Amino acid sequence: MREMLRRNAKLLGAFAAVYLIWGSTYLGIRYAIDSVPPFVMAGIRFLLAGGSLYGWSRLRGAPAPNGTHWKSAFILGSLLFLQGNGIVAWSEQRISTGLTALLLTTIPLWMTLIGRFSTGGSPLTGKVAFGLILGLVGVLVLVGPRELAGAKRVDVLGTLALLFASISWAVGSIYSRSAPLPSDRLQSAGMQMLGGGVLLLLAGGFAGEWPRLLASHVTARSALAIVYLSLFGSVIAFSAYLYLLRNTTPARVSTYAFANPLVALFLGWLFMGESLSPRSLIAAVFIFVAVALIMMPSEPLRLFPKKLVGAQVRDPSC
Repeated sequence: MREMLRRNAKLLGAFAAVYLIWGSTYLGIRYAIDSVPPFVMAGIRFLLAGGSLYGWSRLRGAPAPNGTHWKSAFILGSLLFLQGNGIVAWSEQRISTGLTALLLTTIPLWMTLIGRFSTGGSPLTGKVAFGLILGLVGVLVLVGPRELAGAKRVDVLGTLALLFASISWAVGSIYSRSAPLPSDRLQSAGMQMLGGGVLLLLAGGFAGEWPRLLASHVTARSALAIVYLSLFGSVIAFSAYLYLLRNTTPARVSTYAFANPLVALFLGWLFMGESLSPRSLIAAVFIFVAVALIMMPSEPLRLFPKKLVGAQVRDPSC
């Protein structure tokens, strides 16, 4: 019983970190790219965070990783940080933040579907499917039609890039559950961020961002935002995210994509005096119910029930 309570407390703390900290990074990224180009900013962020985690793990006695470990780390760094975070930053230069928030909430759908067909995946139940749909509706209500289009026509290339980034993040998240990586979680997280940071800096070079990076033009607010993103958004929250991926289902982990825009909205109200409209409160209800449906363990209801004769089959809960 004590061990179960300790495990539940760890899960709760990890979910709180991913929900609250990643919800706050919307504001942090906006401040960081004020004076630092997006790919370079992300590369610096993940190199700082990854170097800290990797160095600390080695000081604690973690053995040196082998070539296979580094190969997996760079694959995940590409899927999660270059193709995930990097493309999102690039896309936000072409389309509205409202549409960005909406398209990123397809991550739970991709993670659930990919997890469903992966080895040992959980069945897609009616409860989870309804929760996914309800969460998408909630974010759509939260964004609103005017913010969704950004008062202009939707950029097709930016939209496709965001969908690609969402799928890439989902694939990387599922792959990280079985990838050959060091057993030390801090070392594993640090290696993935180091790989992603290197690839992001290279992408910044190809995108022509390095000539635009001038130390004299970097503001104190951008520098502090990068430190915050590195320490809280990467070291703490990403480590919590990896813990959740290994200890609960992809559907439950992916609920952060519904919760983050909502957390960002309430942080804006709390710290920046932004107003909360009735539409926002309605969206909050949709999202809370969606997360509860996906998180709550219960006997699942199959999407397409089959009549079973002579036997009772109990499906694992989501």
